[in-house]
Amino acid sequence: MFVLPITVGILTAGGVWLLLQRSMVRSIFGLTLISHAANLLLLATGVAAWRTEPLMNTATSENAADPLPMAFVLTAIVISMASTILMLSMAAIGRNDDQDRAPDTGEEHA
Repeated sequence: MFVLPITVGILTAGGVWLLLQRSMVRSIFGLTLISHAANLLLLATGVAAWRTEPLMNTATSENAADPLPMAFVLTAIVISMASTILMLSMAAIGRNDDQDRAPDTGEEHA
């Protein structure tokens, strides 16, 4: 009965906790968890009563679920997966950028 709200709460809490960590990869995983929680929340808002699939031969117009929230969730999953991959690749490329020092040439900077 309360499985979906509890799952959304746990995913959000875990995502916020990971987002507050100092590691870039943990921050990315935190954003991923928050996006999964948003997807579940979006799916839960569109499915007020668990109805049958909106297929032509299996459901009438009264029994059919609204396909629009399902399409939103599918689009959000694709966008969150793409942005997670982009952020992880940028974290892998720039892994040691803040640890490199400029070579000492003996000149003083003003």
